[in-house]
Amino acid sequence: MRFHSAFWDEWQRLYLPSLDKHLLFVIENNPVEGKAALEYLSTSPQRWAAQAVQIELDARSLQRCADVEAIREAHRSLVIGELENEVSPLLRIFSRISEDVDAALNQASAYNQRLPLRDVADKLNLHLQNFARSSDKYTVRFYPIIKSWREIVTNYIKELAKITELRQEIDSPYIIGVPLTLEQEIFTGRNDIGLRMIEQLLLDYRRPPLLLYGQRRMGKTSLLNNIGKLLPNSIIPMFIDLQGAPSSASDHAGFVYNLAREMEKSAKKQGVTLPSLAREVLKSDPFTYFYEWLDKVEQALEENTVLLALDEFEVLDNAIAKGRFDEQDVLGMLRHLIQHRPRFKILLAGSHTIEEYQRWASYLINVQVVHISYLKEAEARQLIERPVKDFTLRYEPNAVERVLQLTRCHPFLVQLLCAEIIVLKNEQDPSIRRLATLADVEAAIPEALQSGGFFFADIQNNQVNATGQAILRFIAAQGEGAIVSRQRLLQEFADADITFSLLLQRELIEEVADGYGFQVELIRRWFV
Repeated sequence: MRFHSAFWDEWQRLYLPSLDKHLLFVIENNPVEGKAALEYLSTSPQRWAAQAVQIELDARSLQRCADVEAIREAHRSLVIGELENEVSPLLRIFSRISEDVDAALNQASAYNQRLPLRDVADKLNLHLQNFARSSDKYTVRFYPIIKSWREIVTNYIKELAKITELRQEIDSPYIIGVPLTLEQEIFTGRNDIGLRMIEQLLLDYRRPPLLLYGQRRMGKTSLLNNIGKLLPNSIIPMFIDLQGAPSSASDHAGFVYNLAREMEKSAKKQGVTLPSLAREVLKSDPFTYFYEWLDKVEQALEENTVLLALDEFEVLDNAIAKGRFDEQDVLGMLRHLIQHRPRFKILLAGSHTIEEYQRWASYLINVQVVHISYLKEAEARQLIERPVKDFTLRYEPNAVERVLQLTRCHPFLVQLLCAEIIVLKNEQDPSIRRLATLADVEAAIPEALQSGGFFFADIQNNQVNATGQAILRFIAAQGEGAIVSRQRLLQEFADADITFSLLLQRELIEEVADGYGFQVELIRRWFV
């Protein structure tokens, strides 16, 4: 290869026919020398050959994917962006499909694998149709690959269904520990909260910011992910997870850039394309350029309104407290949106009230709190008995009642306990597998407490102080349904009025007559 004129004549600018084919031949027979030549040519006047070879290498790599395991790994080896060219959009399609397959296969149950894989298959079908309409040489080259991937994914979905039916297993539709997305059918209820939010968004001329307030694992993020189902088409929800890129930025430029990127990505899921915001322009005056970008966004919205949903607002407050962001600049920006941009509605979500964060209260005037708590009983029953279409597990009536008693319709705990019931049933003889009894519910409790340990430990370690823990253990020791009188508790825990107020606010205990008891039996079991 070194004797080729492309290497010994560095000023060789003439087009050298078949250099790409020769380079491919060398890579196939001498990979080390071939890849070194590819790297050299990528910055030479013959870079066209390097680009053509890299495209063909990527195509061959994708074509070698013979099963879903190979497809899930494909995105890790694709070269995109280093040699930006006309095939980059095609490679990004394959990269995203690979990432989606990887995420799907990370799901624990066959059911939860099939659900996102069906979405992947739909995307592959759409891409296949678009590829078929194109005569572009690169699209033609990649057409058989996208067709092969579709067949592999479709066949794997069928195989999962056959295995499940052959084993008479019960598919678990329950999602534990991560928020529910739009694609997941199991999202249940919350229509009353959606109606309350619509009333505030559309009918209140003052445009007050909303605070979606509720304890951890009550389904706040799941609701935000699915809120588009509850809102009219004229309101475009843009979901921003403040635990992610925006709050982790090192300066204001990074903050507003990441915020704009998340808004763009969220809008795209709703079928709305927003103008892009270049990071470079933000360095000198980030907020001014961000406001100018918002002007362009409003033009792109036409007659629509944005619901800017900022989840986990406490994380942003923590960044401000550490001095990474300036309070006046960041919270002043939110106040500007509320007061001067009627096309933007602000929704904060968190497990604390604004009163607990005084700096926010002075910027966000007239915040309207929308409380998210336990599911309604009918919603919880649906989550237990009919979480998805064609659910194969049936419950005896007293088994359903026991699940309701143990969880108090807490959305996370219903899913946690029901998921463990399914694990238990799948270990039983097929003749009794598809009917859950009261005994099954009781047998699943210890496993639920163990697998949901992260939820209970968060309550114990992060939501209450040492006195609160002692109070909860004391009440828990009295037994299921026990109510401990206020007088007795004050004898045991003098000067604990503030702690009792905190436990009530955290919805861990409730006041009954002149005493206190646990709100949720499963949480009591953890503290025994």
